[in-house]
Amino acid sequence: MRWITSLFDKTGALGALTATLGCASCFPALGSFGASIGLGFLHQYEGLFLNRLLPIFAGLALLANLISFISHRIWYRGLAGIAGPIMVLLTMYPLWSYNWSTYLLYAGIAIMLLVSVWDIVSPPRKVCSSCEVPEIQTTIAKQIKAP
Repeated sequence: MRWITSLFDKTGALGALTATLGCASCFPALGSFGASIGLGFLHQYEGLFLNRLLPIFAGLALLANLISFISHRIWYRGLAGIAGPIMVLLTMYPLWSYNWSTYLLYAGIAIMLLVSVWDIVSPPRKVCSSCEVPEIQTTIAKQIKAP
């Protein structure tokens, strides 16, 4: 299960970044960077990238991070993982008409990439109360049961 969520998380983050790199008129900073690394041919697909692929990849990353949170129960990783896709989806739909929404979109994409790198460098480990029982609790439990 872990490799599926990891794959979807990376796919969502890289897909969102590729979608913004291909849209030079919408995102001048990322678009100029994309053109400089040879992605200038993607300008003909700007509408498709912006209106379809960017929300799909952000939704995929959101779903992968929610599944990862459910299996690992690490709240700060879950919060960081869902913050970026939520920011992107909020920017794409209800907040698009505001001037500051582009900055929110850039921040959301940056957070998605940072969380993906964080998952590669330091993968989440399962945290639960029943995984390991400290020695002190077992001796106290034995003393309580003993008459």
